[in-house]
Amino acid sequence: MATSETELLALLRELDDPERLEWPLNYNRAAVSLAFGKLVRRLETDFGVQCDFEQDTQDSSEYGRVRVPAEATVCGTRIVVCVSKFGSLAEVCADNPGAYFGTDDAREEGALDPADLATVERALAELGYVSVPEELLEGDYEGPTALERFEARPTWWTRYFGSM
Repeated sequence: MATSETELLALLRELDDPERLEWPLNYNRAAVSLAFGKLVRRLETDFGVQCDFEQDTQDSSEYGRVRVPAEATVCGTRIVVCVSKFGSLAEVCADNPGAYFGTDDAREEGALDPADLATVERALAELGYVSVPEELLEGDYEGPTALERFEARPTWWTRYFGSM
C-alpha cells in the first residue's frame, strides 16, 4: 500500500487513463457500492452516530462522500471522506474539501482532532482504501489527461474527485 508522497504520486500517475475520465477500465460499480456501504457502516460504528452520505455521483470521478457529523467529533467539526471511482482512492478533510489547506492545517486550527483522524484513517486502511492527503491532491496535475478544459489550474483532486 502506498504510504509516502512519492509512492502516492506514482499511484496517481499509474491510475490515470486519458481515455477514461469518470471511471477506470475495469470499474465494477456493484463492488464499489458494496465497499462504500461497508465504509459508511464502519464510520457509523466507530463514531457511534448515523452518517450522512451520497453515492454513485454522476458526471464525476468521485464515487461518493460520507460525512461524520460535527457533534460526533472531538473538535465539533464534521469530517468528510470522499471516495474516488479510481483505485479505492479516498480523501479525508475537515468540514468540506478545500475548507482547510489539508488535515495538518485543520489540526493546527483546532478543527480536527488527531484521534478522530486516526479513527477514519484506520477504517480506510482496514477496508482497502488508499488515503491521499488533501495537500497532495491540491498539487498541480501532471498526468496525460487533458483537464484544462475543465479547470484553469487542474489538480490531482480535479482528476480523481472532480466533475467531468
